[in-house]
Amino acid sequence: MLHPRLYITLFIAITLVLSGCSSSKSVPRKPKPAPVEVPAKAEKPVPSVIEEPAPVEILEEAIEEEETPAVQIVKKSPHVMREFRAAWIATVANINWPSKSGLSVAEQQKEAIALLDFLQKHNYNAAIFQVRPQADALYESNLESWSFFLTGTQGKAPEPYYDPLQFWIEAAHDRGLELHVWLNPYRAHHSTYGPITPASIVKTHPELVVALKNGMYWLDPSKKGTQDHTAAVVMDIVNRYDIDGVHFDDYFYPYASYNKGADFPDAASYAAYLKEGGKLTKDDWRRDGVNKFVERIYKEIKAVKPKVKFGISPFGIYRPGYPKSIAGMDQFAELYADAKLWLNEGWIDYYSPQLYWKINQTKQSFPVLLGWWESENHHRRHLWPGINIDFGGDALNLDETVNQIMLTRGMVPDSKGTIHWSIGPLLKYPNISKGIVDGPYKTQALVPESPWINPILPAAPKVNMEIVDNKVNLNWHLPEGEAFKWVVYYKYNDVWNYKILNRNERNTELNRLSNGKTPLTHVGVTAVDRTGNQSSFNEIEVSPKDL
Repeated sequence: MLHPRLYITLFIAITLVLSGCSSSKSVPRKPKPAPVEVPAKAEKPVPSVIEEPAPVEILEEAIEEEETPAVQIVKKSPHVMREFRAAWIATVANINWPSKSGLSVAEQQKEAIALLDFLQKHNYNAAIFQVRPQADALYESNLESWSFFLTGTQGKAPEPYYDPLQFWIEAAHDRGLELHVWLNPYRAHHSTYGPITPASIVKTHPELVVALKNGMYWLDPSKKGTQDHTAAVVMDIVNRYDIDGVHFDDYFYPYASYNKGADFPDAASYAAYLKEGGKLTKDDWRRDGVNKFVERIYKEIKAVKPKVKFGISPFGIYRPGYPKSIAGMDQFAELYADAKLWLNEGWIDYYSPQLYWKINQTKQSFPVLLGWWESENHHRRHLWPGINIDFGGDALNLDETVNQIMLTRGMVPDSKGTIHWSIGPLLKYPNISKGIVDGPYKTQALVPESPWINPILPAAPKVNMEIVDNKVNLNWHLPEGEAFKWVVYYKYNDVWNYKILNRNERNTELNRLSNGKTPLTHVGVTAVDRTGNQSSFNEIEVSPKDL
């Protein structure tokens, strides 16, 4: 006969075993939701709590367990092309907009709309718009004066008053285009600007400015006042405007020709640095100042609006011999731009080295340089090279442009994209722009996602379908949040296709029969947020009996 304590011990053990078996077999699951209103699988799984981006298994159903955070249920959409397709729009010297200074407000706005309409029609999805060509402003600013290139008089506001940057942002977003503001961080006065006025930074902050021998003026990058002022300008825009990105180009220290080969006139600044105990050589000291400034801008943007992208388009050659077959200007030594370091450290969200040479130009070969920059992309940021489309309007230039776009797709397949210098040749050579839209840009594309910026998917839209005569009408709304774009998917004859609509479009119409004979069988709509994330996809069947 067993001791009573042994009975008790045996009973507890059996109870624990049975309890464990029961819990492993009877996990409650969510009931399957209704087809139209349920978020299902999207392009990217999303973690339930976002501290650091982390991979999450795509689940058809989420298991409900006590004290376990809910997992977003997603369903993958059909294929949609992703590629950054942008053009630079330069305002310095009135290169692209406005066509000349002093135009009326109506003429300025008409030209702006024409450029944005052109980009939308040709299936671009972003504009890189120059708002600070030379320590001035094509927007309302308390820090710098109105641009000469806008009104013809530095410091003079448009009449009747409007804010050009706000106008460009709204017009771009209404067309489904991202708007990135392009600033020159150090140029203070361009030689085509006209006379220096009391409103110029040359007069308001003379302690920060040096004169160059070609007639330009430059902010001394080493000075704390320069760095603080330019950072304040950047953050003023970031804080006040609904922009998608901040963009710097290749102008850090000026090209040697700007000072006719003479050394940059910062001897007094370097002497002060040495007097304070500095140990760096002059070249390293200059680079160190620029490096710290680039890092500062990236971190300050992310601290305030982390979803705003920061991009740089440095000179396309880092140094001669990188890689070995490459020759050309040494930006590391001449511009004091350690562009490799910025990419290595991930101080940017996208990088657009200006690869303005042809594929077969051996010493500056486009694919050779692109491959080298990609090898330095340790943090897997977007690598969207700048390409020169202004080699002429003939078939050879079209072939070169298309080939560079296609090479980029093949060499950087995880985040395709190019930026075109500039919108001018697209307008000047209609056969070039037509060849691009009839070729590689024939279908619309979403901007690639940026998971290190924002891994959270937007809510899925609620979709209603109505069949009227020979048409299928879709309308939708978002139960929460806002969408930047919508993707409407539709299937004829087992083949999915799509169209991308802008933020203001909430309905569309599809033919019940394609070419009068192939029935529409399935549809679906997704929401796309400002960073390119796509929502869950809900496939809706168009019942054959309705057809």
